Amino acid sequence: METKTQLVRLQKLIADIGICSRRRAEVFILAGEVSVNGKLAEIGQKVDPCKDHITMQGKTLKSSSQTTCTLLLNKPKGLVCTNLDPHHGRTVFDLLPPRYCKIRLFCAGRLDKESEGLLILTNDGALAQRLTHPSYRVLKRYRLTLDKPFDRGKIPLLLRGLTVEGELLKVEKVYTAKKGVEKVRRVEVHLQHGRKREIRRLFSALGYNVERLYRFQVGKLVLRGLGSGRCRLLQEKEISLLFSN
Repeated sequence: METKTQLVRLQKLIADIGICSRRRAEVFILAGEVSVNGKLAEIGQKVDPCKDHITMQGKTLKSSSQTTCTLLLNKPKGLVCTNLDPHHGRTVFDLLPPRYCKIRLFCAGRLDKESEGLLILTNDGALAQRLTHPSYRVLKRYRLTLDKPFDRGKIPLLLRGLTVEGELLKVEKVYTAKKGVEKVRRVEVHLQHGRKREIRRLFSALGYNVERLYRFQVGKLVLRGLGSGRCRLLQEKEISLLFSN
């Protein structure tokens, strides 16, 4: 059954697809540099990622007439998931082969600079909305390496959640290794949402530093056989796996 697309605030959409921060998007909107369906946009305006034609500084962010392209990228550490940010140097888009460089792609669900693994790049606004909006509850799985052995007694806290900086942070599932000095530092967590740096903030609140964070699965799509920094085009049947939990 097809899910109805939810309207989203314009500045949030611009931020979610990796163009710039939400606050910076508001600056562009106030400056008259963003249009929706040929009309100057307003802050707080809600848009439909599937139908509305949005431009920013004269460049189309989403066009219903363009051919959709969705890539699977194995993100390495040290790169940011953004299109426009001169302060961070290299971005994940610097890894793309030349044939994809002319396509206006954006990240559908980010990983922070020090995190690694499965990343979806697309120019399909509706697909990105389904992957990132919490109401769709898309499952994401991560493997962590902590700076010290994990106390399994803290699993209920992770599942129940902790309020950090005014936000309730939690995970859906936690798996731990039971034996071995190194293995007890490794934890697997599952999320069906994803606030900014949520996993790192949550474990930090429990007294742990996440030394490695690796996303290996979204929905039923598992990252396999793709070297770090490499990407490949996803087929339709693979895209459908993203929404199968």
